[in-house]
Amino acid sequence: MPEKRDYYEVLGVSKGCSEDELKKAYRKLAKKYHPDLNPGDKEAEAKFKEVNEAYEILSDKDKRARYDQFGHAGVDPNYGAGAPGGAGGFGGFSGGFGDLGDIFGDLFGSGFGFGGSTRTRDPNGPVRGSDVGCQVVLSFMEAVKGCKKQITFQRLENCSDCGGSGASAGSKPETCPNCHGSGQVRTVRSIPGLGSVQTTSACPRCGGKGKIISNPCKKCGGKGRVRVTKTLEVSIPAGIDDDQTFAVRGQGDQGINGGPSGDVHVTVSVRPDPLFNRDGFNIWCDIPITYTQAVLGDDIVVPTVDGRVEYHVPEGTQNGAVFRLRDKGVPSPSGRGRGDQYVRVNIEVPKGLTKNQKDKLREFEASLSDKNYNKRQGFFDKLREKFENK
Repeated sequence: MPEKRDYYEVLGVSKGCSEDELKKAYRKLAKKYHPDLNPGDKEAEAKFKEVNEAYEILSDKDKRARYDQFGHAGVDPNYGAGAPGGAGGFGGFSGGFGDLGDIFGDLFGSGFGFGGSTRTRDPNGPVRGSDVGCQVVLSFMEAVKGCKKQITFQRLENCSDCGGSGASAGSKPETCPNCHGSGQVRTVRSIPGLGSVQTTSACPRCGGKGKIISNPCKKCGGKGRVRVTKTLEVSIPAGIDDDQTFAVRGQGDQGINGGPSGDVHVTVSVRPDPLFNRDGFNIWCDIPITYTQAVLGDDIVVPTVDGRVEYHVPEGTQNGAVFRLRDKGVPSPSGRGRGDQYVRVNIEVPKGLTKNQKDKLREFEASLSDKNYNKRQGFFDKLREKFENK
């Protein structure tokens, strides 16, 4: 089996990083290596899968704890010990107290929260599959309007050769003779100050499973599940925003012993748009107009996510003025209304004027007074007041 890189190294973060640091690192790398942005690049595709696998483990608190303790063997069934309790003598840990929790549990019962229930759990009972994550890249309009997209991710499925039993054809798992199917063994230890106490730990022979496989399936190595790449078409809800996540139910890792499957959590990455900027459910757009249009007023065409609309720019419009188009923004994913579109006017000053044009402009300027400029008149009034007071 090829050696896997450390998951923290894959994402470029330290072992003690926060959830926010982990998420930022993942999003940066997922965007960099996403297949939609690197068509035909096999190396980028491989790195994208590696990044997603690393984030799937480290973003899950339980998986991250097992990985920190046991490395890849604690989270990947192909390395052995893919589930809690599968690491031999370390399987007796509960709630972070290890064997100490079993000691107090045996002395005082489970009322103190030392994990008494873990000793009675059926090792062959149904277990829900883990959730998995993936990312999808959308255009601005796809995010606003909603669309259908294909997502690709990795999940664990029951081995097709053995049907999930882990045993090769013609054989089946056998009850562990060491723990008699309970998955746990009890030992008596001498603790200073407490005397002899009974402790519970995972059975070292079956790894806490209660069964052993004498003739393991060659395809899955006796684990019962294999990691496969899955592609699905999903519906993206209208109005979803950059960095938001939605769930595809029941498409994650398949459950163990008939347990339900986990979910797929799809994180959305939205590409910037050359015309529109989003602010919550509102949309902003900058429109250039001419000096004459601003002075005299004019009907202009404004782009929206629903198509072009006409808007009348009033006479004397100032640079930077903002007007609103109601209900032309982003629809709420809940279906309850939508935002507005705000249009900011930018007056473009003409360049490259001829002498005749400049003369006419000077003639026009000479015909004006401060009364034609509200801001200019107010500024000089304040300026005179300031110096006269001195």
